Amino acid sequence: MSFQDMGSLGEFVAAIATVATLLYLSAQIRQTNLITKAQFGHGLTHRLYERFFQTAKDPEFAEFIGKDWAGEDINSVDKSRITFFTIMLLVDVFDVYDKVRQGLVEKKHLDMRVHMLRTGIFRSPTGARIWSFWKNVRDQEFIDWFEKNIVDSASMAEFIKKYQEENPEEQENSDGETNSFIRTD
Repeated sequence: MSFQDMGSLGEFVAAIATVATLLYLSAQIRQTNLITKAQFGHGLTHRLYERFFQTAKDPEFAEFIGKDWAGEDINSVDKSRITFFTIMLLVDVFDVYDKVRQGLVEKKHLDMRVHMLRTGIFRSPTGARIWSFWKNVRDQEFIDWFEKNIVDSASMAEFIKKYQEENPEEQENSDGETNSFIRTD
């Protein structure tokens, strides 16, 4: 075997090693992306869990959440609490929507929030004012998406009808109380 043949063999081995290294790096990058997505998703799920947990363990907070936020009997302290709670929900949706668009989290995290926000918080007087103020910081694509999926009362009426058709027992067991979260007006 001549020096030229050995040099060619060395180049061939180096090329194979380079391809193997690139494949390995590609697999590592893919794994890192999956781990990052999982961490973002876990953080978002943890945020929801914390809200649910606080509501479950704190009777005063649960009572506050259960109030009719559009009612006339809301005092100034509760109005402030409603305002900041609603802003927190809105900023959470901003964050999750952006992460979904960037491909950092799965769409299911956004779908969970849309499902909860469809209950009407942003159709209450306070929610409508907050949305009117904060929508100026978002692009038109987000505004259109938010208003179609969360604010639009026709979409909500369709959602409620479908839910009632799929869950007729919910209507039959009603004891006359209204759910302060479901607003179609």
